[in-house]
Amino acid sequence: MKTVLISAAIAAALCAPSAFAQSMGGDTYRPDLQVGQGNAFIAGNVGRTDGGTAGRFGTGDFNVFESRDGRKTGYGLVGGYRWKLAQNFGLGVEGGYTDLGNLVVKNAFRDDSVNQREDTNALRGWIAGGNARLNITPEWYVGARGGFFRASDNNSRYYNDVGQDLGLESGGRDGRNSWYAGVGTGWNATENFSVGLHYDYFRAKSGDLRDPVTGVKFEGPKRSTALLGLTAEYAF
Repeated sequence: MKTVLISAAIAAALCAPSAFAQSMGGDTYRPDLQVGQGNAFIAGNVGRTDGGTAGRFGTGDFNVFESRDGRKTGYGLVGGYRWKLAQNFGLGVEGGYTDLGNLVVKNAFRDDSVNQREDTNALRGWIAGGNARLNITPEWYVGARGGFFRASDNNSRYYNDVGQDLGLESGGRDGRNSWYAGVGTGWNATENFSVGLHYDYFRAKSGDLRDPVTGVKFEGPKRSTALLGLTAEYAF
């Protein structure tokens, strides 16, 4: 993963147009803004999930040349506001929606549904958090984000090792609040528009389960997933 990000950063720096590389002295982050000023932005990303194998941040499996069950197309949409705190640094807030497994692009060429929202293991949810950008040069940035993630419901059935239904109640339960975090790098094509390669990790749980006989509640299984994909942002 580190190799991918470093390679993308080098490529972005080399490919940047020389006209945009001309900055006002050392002011690499939005030279049109004064320190303390800010701007709204919208951003979207699309990429491949790791198929639900990411047990913790940085452990996603993204061998795009190998097909595996569970690896699907994920995407996200956010909006926010970022303040310029230094000549090369901005810090802001964001909120939006992410879908981490309801889309199977290859189904577009078959009779199967492309949007699999009704899949019992479909993972999606709302996010709210913060984001930061450091412009190494006017055309090359590194970024980070993180915050609160409210995972979708997971009304599923659970079985023991011999295939017997355990009769546990799931869905509509507490325990789905968690977090997300991500890092990335990319190219500022203009002062307003940028594209990059980002890694985002979503720590998710199925929600609390309940035994209807005893009334005992316990934590459901993890559904943590990572997304490696392309990000585009437009800053106003």
